[in-house]
Amino acid sequence: MSASTLPALKDAALVIVGHGSTLNPDSSAPTFVHARAIAEKGIFREVHTCFWKEEPSMREVLWMVESDEIFIVPNFISEGYFTQTVIPRELNLTGPLTKRDGKVIRYCQPVGSHPHMTDALLHRARETAPGVPAGDTSLFIVGHGTDLNDNSAKAAKDQVRLISALGEYAEVISAYMEEAPLISDWASLAHAPNVVVVPFFISDGLHSYEDIPVLLGIAKEGGVAASQADVFRRNPYHLRGRQLFYASAIGTEPMIAEVILDQVMAWNDPAKTD
Repeated sequence: MSASTLPALKDAALVIVGHGSTLNPDSSAPTFVHARAIAEKGIFREVHTCFWKEEPSMREVLWMVESDEIFIVPNFISEGYFTQTVIPRELNLTGPLTKRDGKVIRYCQPVGSHPHMTDALLHRARETAPGVPAGDTSLFIVGHGTDLNDNSAKAAKDQVRLISALGEYAEVISAYMEEAPLISDWASLAHAPNVVVVPFFISDGLHSYEDIPVLLGIAKEGGVAASQADVFRRNPYHLRGRQLFYASAIGTEPMIAEVILDQVMAWNDPAKTD
């Protein structure tokens, strides 16, 4: 499909799909924020959100959409079980393009797989450590790890490769909470005097508020509640002879709203047409 045949977005709906959580209210916050930012641009006729673990659910959302042209973008870090199985099943999608009940539904790739995610990571890293020379800085991209998260680990490694190729930072390292290289070993993995750590997650939750800070040594286990941790605003931390800067999850970066729009436009790919 050529760009000229892509339906006018002003007559289309955008549905942003998040995971959500019954335990962590912060989980859905970035999805709502990005949806509002996109809606304010007036690009689409309507913008909706839905979740796996919160309301509105995936099974409900399409009944809320009035437009006949619908773009669905998963607000997930990587391809995997949720984007390949859960979302298509819950939304009753037959593939990248679904035609049903007079509607045309285009299923886009998750935000984390778009090349501009690299720009978002770089922006977050620079914003977290303003004025700190990148050439004297080790940049960590932190994922969860374990065999259950192979795709997210791959996504982090892909970003490390892309950012390393730019030659901006002294070194770029992927590290994980539950598999090697472990983020708890950051001091032996990093060789630069400055360290910037960016959690490669969609939202701030227990991992970014509590688990990773404890593994880094910038917080104590069993400290204050996650919502009161304030670990992102106490930079820089001075420990292990380094100056360490800790960022909030990449999914909270305002640039992700643009990445969501990029994925809508990226659907215009001959490999995804009927």
